Amino acid sequence: MKIGFIFGGQGSQVVGMGQDVYEHYPASKELFDQVNCGFDVKDVCFNGPQERLNQTQYTQPSLLLTSLAIAEALRSEGILADVCAGLSLGEYSALCYAKAIEVEQAIDVVVKRGRLMQEALPANTSGMVAVLSSDLQTIQRIVSESQKELDEVLEIANYNSPNQTVISGQKAVLDLAISRLKEASMRVLPLNVSGAFHSSLLKEAGQQLKTVLQMATINEPQIPVLFNVSGDVEKDIVNALTQQIHSSVQWVKTIERMHALGTDVFVEISPKNTLDKLVKQIIPDAKVFTVRDTKDIEVLKGVLHG
Repeated sequence: MKIGFIFGGQGSQVVGMGQDVYEHYPASKELFDQVNCGFDVKDVCFNGPQERLNQTQYTQPSLLLTSLAIAEALRSEGILADVCAGLSLGEYSALCYAKAIEVEQAIDVVVKRGRLMQEALPANTSGMVAVLSSDLQTIQRIVSESQKELDEVLEIANYNSPNQTVISGQKAVLDLAISRLKEASMRVLPLNVSGAFHSSLLKEAGQQLKTVLQMATINEPQIPVLFNVSGDVEKDIVNALTQQIHSSVQWVKTIERMHALGTDVFVEISPKNTLDKLVKQIIPDAKVFTVRDTKDIEVLKGVLHG
C-alpha cells in the first residue's frame, strides 16, 4: 500500500489546532515546545482568538508547526508517507516532512514569507473566492473581461479540482467578477485569507522571498515532493517556491500525478478537512482520510492495519 500525505494551506486554520496531538504524543509536544516562532505559537494555536490566528504573519508558522506535529504523531504510530505534497503554504510542511529543510529554517522562511505577503497586500484591498463550478471556460472568460474592464489584477489562483477554481485579485474587480459569476448561476465562496495570494500582486514579494530562500539550506527531499507550480517533482526548489507565491496552484495535476505514482491512500494533514473533497473530485475512487487529532489517527490505524 502506497501512502501520500497532503498538507493543508492557509484558510484551514482553526483555534485549538494541534492541541490534541500536543497532549497525547511526546514527539508532537517536543516540536511545539522547542521551535521558536518569535511569538507564543502554542497560545495562538490553542487559544486564538481566531482574528489573530487569521493574520498571515501568525497563520503561516502556526499551520506549519501544527501540520508537522500531526505528522510526527503519525510517525509515532508507524504511519509514513511514500510521497507528499502541500497546498500553497502546505508545500513547506511537505518539504520539512521530506527532510529537505529543517523545521527551524522553514519557520524562519514562512515567518518572513507571511510578512512579505502581508506588506504586499494591504488589509481589505484584495481577496480570493472559490468558484464552485465545472465550467472553467466561463470562469476564465469572466475573469478576463472583468480585468480588462476595470484594469485591475484578477487571475486564477488555484485549479483545485474539476469543480472548484479559485480566483484572486483586487477588491473592485473581484466584486465585479463575483457578481457576474452569480449571474451565470455559479456558486462563489469567499476564502478565509487576508489577500490575493497566488496573483501577480505578489511578484515583487516573490523576488524578496527568493533572497530569503537562497540563505536557507535546502536539500534533496528523501521522498518525492510534488510542487504547486507544475504538479510534479522539481529540481530547482528555490525557483519553484519563488514562483509559487505568485503563480497558479496546479492541484489537479498534483493529485493526478500522485495517483499515477501508485498512491492508494491519501492522508490529508490539516486542522480542517478541505483537501479530501478536492481529491475525491479529482480521483473519485480514491481512499482519502483527514487527520486532525488522535481520533482521526485511530480511524486511520484501523483502516491501514485492520
